[in-house]
Amino acid sequence: MTLYITREASKVLPSHNPSVLLFFSFFATFLKPFLLPQLWRKVCVETSVELQLLAEKWKLLLAGLVFQYIHGLAARGVHYLHQPGPILQDLGFMILPELGKERGYISESLFTFVFLSFVLWTFYPFVYHSKRFYTVLLWRRVLAFLVACQVLRIITFYSTQLPGPNYHCREGSKLARLPPPESVTEVLLINFPRGVVYGCGDLIFSSHMIFTLVFVLTYHKYGSKRFIKLLAWVIAIIQSLLIVASRKHYTVDIIVAWYTVNLVVFFIDKKLPEMPDRSSGSQPLLLLSVKEKDGKSREENLKLLNGNSVDTADWRQRMQTNGKHGEESIHIRSESAANGK
Repeated sequence: MTLYITREASKVLPSHNPSVLLFFSFFATFLKPFLLPQLWRKVCVETSVELQLLAEKWKLLLAGLVFQYIHGLAARGVHYLHQPGPILQDLGFMILPELGKERGYISESLFTFVFLSFVLWTFYPFVYHSKRFYTVLLWRRVLAFLVACQVLRIITFYSTQLPGPNYHCREGSKLARLPPPESVTEVLLINFPRGVVYGCGDLIFSSHMIFTLVFVLTYHKYGSKRFIKLLAWVIAIIQSLLIVASRKHYTVDIIVAWYTVNLVVFFIDKKLPEMPDRSSGSQPLLLLSVKEKDGKSREENLKLLNGNSVDTADWRQRMQTNGKHGEESIHIRSESAANGK
């Protein structure tokens, strides 16, 4: 089975990148015992598609992931500048009852649920036929939103350091101030995850709300379940209230996050090329051999994936199959590719 999958993958993956083929072979061997034959074929076909995209877009994805570390490093650095003091007057603190130190896990648990749910949802094209997006292209977009918001966040919390309202950031706590680092290594390691959980000074604006709102906005655009979209916005509101009730952020940190993230996502989304909507059948299948029968080059197929325009007449001719358009024709081509036809 491993040799079969490798042979099929070689039709769609760049022949000059043997490391991708090796990874795909390992993936096929490892997951085969856990999946049913039909589901296994579907996962293999989708994985070969996504690996081809990953081979093209890995630099941008890696840059976005590296910046997550840079953002954590900046949050660690501002902790050295933090000066504990009296908690500022806050309208949210007056309205919402304080959950207490022992119930601070509630907001973190909800955030973990949102984070894991979104990550799992982004991989649903590997399992279901109703594929609306490519996972690699979606995460490329999400990381662009996160990086832009995090750059603004770093600028704001280094501009003015507020006394942290969290329990470990208050006067008298040993964690409120960090002693000067003894070496560069101590700063670079950022004491993960303890240094992230018990950080102080990185207040305006909330990092938890950046992730939550980016995930909710992304699902609102590319998700298909109206009920889940409504539920996601309700959870985002509840998450905001729990963060304030847990005294992890001031109310201003939450309010600034709400309008900043929405504006950033709105403007960046307009600048980025739109992703192809796979469910509408408006894009040809990515699983095409490098030597196309119709003479189309691999570069043109990648342009279609990125949402760039091509000749309309030629596009219609290639997409039409017995007068039908849509997911059904795409699925037929996928099955043919998986069977080696």
